[in-house]
Amino acid sequence: MALPNNLRNKLALPMVAAPLFIISNPDLVIAQCKAGVVGSFPALNARPAAELEVWLERISSELKAHDEANPDTPAAPFAVNHIVHGSNDRLQHDLEMCVKYQVPIVITSLGAKPEVNEAVHSYGGMVFHDIISNRFARKAIDKGADGLIAVAAGAGGHAGTTSPFALVQEIREWFDGPLLLSGSIATGDAILAAQAMGADLGYMGSAFIATVEANAEQAYKQAIVDNAAADIVYSSLFTGVHGNYLRPSIEAAGLDPDRLGEGDPAQMDFGSGGNTDAKAWKDIWGCGQGIGAVKAVVPTAELVARLQAEYQAARERLLAS
Repeated sequence: MALPNNLRNKLALPMVAAPLFIISNPDLVIAQCKAGVVGSFPALNARPAAELEVWLERISSELKAHDEANPDTPAAPFAVNHIVHGSNDRLQHDLEMCVKYQVPIVITSLGAKPEVNEAVHSYGGMVFHDIISNRFARKAIDKGADGLIAVAAGAGGHAGTTSPFALVQEIREWFDGPLLLSGSIATGDAILAAQAMGADLGYMGSAFIATVEANAEQAYKQAIVDNAAADIVYSSLFTGVHGNYLRPSIEAAGLDPDRLGEGDPAQMDFGSGGNTDAKAWKDIWGCGQGIGAVKAVVPTAELVARLQAEYQAARERLLAS
């Protein structure tokens, strides 16, 4: 597929670590990149807005120092996620910071704007837009995105309901550019399967919640270890957009996971970072269906090493069959 060489050649594993709201921080991103996978974080995680430049400076400088000390095993590039929604009053500021620090990859969500893509292209960066349907995929490419992130059924956080097989097949009928696939990916086998069906890279998030570096409370990390696909609830109540969440966290909030109402998309608010600390839903834990593969809270490097071993074993198993 059409994955740029400057990205392909820097990856120890064909995978992008998805940006995790609240959870992704510089410690996690740096560990992911040093382990050889694209690390990412939502720009809105850096609060207040001035903190974003502190994060970008630290990530850029630490990865540069790593590359200088390890020329044979350079770090993977990093990515920043922007919520391109009308309520996000930080978008312009955050985008300017990404241009200043020439962030290699920008991930856009909840809206596609040509001016965002143009700003990233001005310094040679790439834009990957996440979508849940073929219709939205076409819109994103029409507006100038370089690649697509197909968020299929079973993905953590905001997710669609389309089978990954169907979504990738429909997109590949007309698009031959970079394509990432998300949806219950938590093993090296699943990353190889994503490539087999036509994606260039896997896009994995939930397993990284259960890492030492993640900015998640210990109970959240342990819940990733203790639960499985049957414990995931799909609902729009909490943000106005459908997503997958851990059943125990919903129950802990005093709600019945089987009797949740519908959220109002018009009430989505990402102003000045989303004011999530003041929201009743801040303790509702997003999570995908692939967590049954997560058996312990481990350092990021150990998680990526497991994925690499599983990926290689899966390749060898198929070649031998």
